Amino acid sequence: MHDMEFDHEHGGLTDEEKAEIARYIWAQETVELKTVGIDIGSSTSHLLFAKVVLQRQTQGLSSRFVVIDRQVIWRSDVMLTPFLRDDTIDAAALGRFIAGAYTKAGLAKSDVDSGAVILTGEAIKRRNARAIDELFAEEAGKFVCATAGHKLECLLAAHGSGAVQLSKDRDACVLHVDIGGGTTKLALIDKGIVLGVAAFAVGGRCIATDASGSYTRVDDSAVAVASELDIETTPGNLAKPDVRQKIAARLARIAADYILDAPRDPLGASFLLTEPLARPVQPALLTFSGGVSEYIFGRETSEFGDIARPLANELTKLLTERKAPTSVDPGQGIRATVIGASQFTVQVSGKTVFLPSPEILPVHNVPVVQVALDLPEVIDVEATATKLRAGMSKMDLDPSARLAFGFTWEGDPEFSRLDAMGRAILAALGDGATSDNLLLLMIDGDVGKTLGRLLQYELDLKRPLISIDGVQLKELDFVDIGELLTPPGVVPVVIKSLLFS
Repeated sequence: MHDMEFDHEHGGLTDEEKAEIARYIWAQETVELKTVGIDIGSSTSHLLFAKVVLQRQTQGLSSRFVVIDRQVIWRSDVMLTPFLRDDTIDAAALGRFIAGAYTKAGLAKSDVDSGAVILTGEAIKRRNARAIDELFAEEAGKFVCATAGHKLECLLAAHGSGAVQLSKDRDACVLHVDIGGGTTKLALIDKGIVLGVAAFAVGGRCIATDASGSYTRVDDSAVAVASELDIETTPGNLAKPDVRQKIAARLARIAADYILDAPRDPLGASFLLTEPLARPVQPALLTFSGGVSEYIFGRETSEFGDIARPLANELTKLLTERKAPTSVDPGQGIRATVIGASQFTVQVSGKTVFLPSPEILPVHNVPVVQVALDLPEVIDVEATATKLRAGMSKMDLDPSARLAFGFTWEGDPEFSRLDAMGRAILAALGDGATSDNLLLLMIDGDVGKTLGRLLQYELDLKRPLISIDGVQLKELDFVDIGELLTPPGVVPVVIKSLLFS
């Protein structure tokens, strides 16, 4: 029927002309982007390039682009993150590695439309982490640059490994375990929803060699274990395979206790880096990612001057002995933390915008705290504030930091309900309510201007505020807000999502 109508309307067109019209329509409704994802960790660094195809889906006032296809087009080798003698990351060497990757991939910087640079683990503590950010300063308009604390890294690993999708596909509860160089990250995922995260200080490079091959890297966790075992942590002693094996075996027992929620001895308990992992649902499956997972699943057999291989062997043996849930390979291994780069989803704001100072705009790369709120007829201020605080904590964001609260407004926009919502936001921010950093409210619902005015003029919020509505966000989004369009009095919103396969 469609073809007949097309032919009737364009009866005189040739097949070639019809194809040209189809290509034109495709071009107007479709965007193709080349993206780069760069993961800089305390142990390893790597990057990949991908092609992302987005298509416009018109919904009400928003013209939203959604991903319809994505393909990895080139992956770099995994390099050991380079350090200088003073134990700082060698930003120059890192820059050469990244430049070389572009060359090997046959791409110029101008070919790449967007990207994500993620600093994880010990990398975010190094004195020159800012120098790493400056490697990408000229790309600031195109790149999301984020430091991932323990909780955010748990989320990145859970999504990037494929564990979240696997949990959703199998309609099952999964415990995802990402064992990196210095830390292990846990994420409890039920039917595709991350219920909770935790991290502890066990990793495959807690003991590692330097460029000369001497065992000079010894993390605090390895020192603590060695002390308990009465082992000296001199480079000469750590060069002995049996010594490293004993330390790896003890670390593996600590890891197994955390994974299986077994009682921890005082030493193991001291390794916890976050709050303990709550387990409202018991996992039916285990999934693994991170460098150590390459040994667990048999993809790697060589050693790289660390304890990753003996740690993996000991942990595998312990989990088998203790009858742990079945282990499943989610597919991404060491590349889990950032599997894609960034996805651009373009929207415009809805009918109402609260923008007291238009000169604030444009703003770029604001991290989104997306919170699922239960908003009954009478809104509970403290319960809502608790959820907002938990959302910030999950993203490792301080309440005084520049951030965006994203939530869906449900129910009537009565003053008492909006007032309670405003008070909950103030309570969640605490001292952060007087910060000089921007607070964005990104609301799926038509209360942006009203809630913004109430916060600023009735509840006396001191920090800079923009409140807009008609926008849909999700976990791990970052947002850009463009300048006010007059007319029609809306702002363009570019949502950059960490894009996982």
